[in-house]
Amino acid sequence: MSGHSQFHNIMYRKGAQDAKRAKMFAKIAREITVAAKLGGEDVNSNPRLRAALVLARENNMPKDNIERAIAKATATADGANYENVRYEGYGPGGVAIIVETLTDNRNRTASEIRSAFTKMGGNLGEMGSVAFSFNKIGHLVYETIPGGFDKAFEFAIEVGADNVEEFDDCIEITCSVEAFAGVRDTFTKKFGDPAESGLIWAPTTYTSCSEDQKSTLMKLIDLLEDNDDVQNVFHNLEE
Repeated sequence: MSGHSQFHNIMYRKGAQDAKRAKMFAKIAREITVAAKLGGEDVNSNPRLRAALVLARENNMPKDNIERAIAKATATADGANYENVRYEGYGPGGVAIIVETLTDNRNRTASEIRSAFTKMGGNLGEMGSVAFSFNKIGHLVYETIPGGFDKAFEFAIEVGADNVEEFDDCIEITCSVEAFAGVRDTFTKKFGDPAESGLIWAPTTYTSCSEDQKSTLMKLIDLLEDNDDVQNVFHNLEE
């Protein structure tokens, strides 16, 4: 199969713009610190930390930044307590949006997320209001794999992945949430770090909208991503 992957823009832009690089590093550092604080600094026994470090490498985060983030887990043992909170709503044109945050203040974050939706003509809903239109899955992207699609498919079946697809510019592997850590780790050991990896909310249905609505939607997503507490933004816009 070839063509353009719908998954590419589900998790919007993922730090691709140079202007957002510092902010992306800060968000990854927060995740590293929280992961290390909750599960310890041993990556072999802490899958969340392992995932955060893979994300850091994918985004070319400097080693010094990574080490400081891990060290901060011990230094801030009595500091802020962060928690993962998910927000769901509809943007312009009825496009479903899921926002994943890592926050030390639910009230502040909820207020800021609601304000962003309202400002751009969207509506923040209750938990579960749009999640039914998505499936949460594990997702890896490689620009190339030695042996191509056939090798990737053969290996994916061996390690418990659900699907492999080849597009013009990449090979994508998907799996269940439960299998993700094992699939990612074995693929990384075999083929090196992927270009992208993580748990994503993959739409089961897509929504189309006008160009004006799409422009406003992109502004909403930019506004959400500029929030320090926001880790990921997913949507079901039909590309």
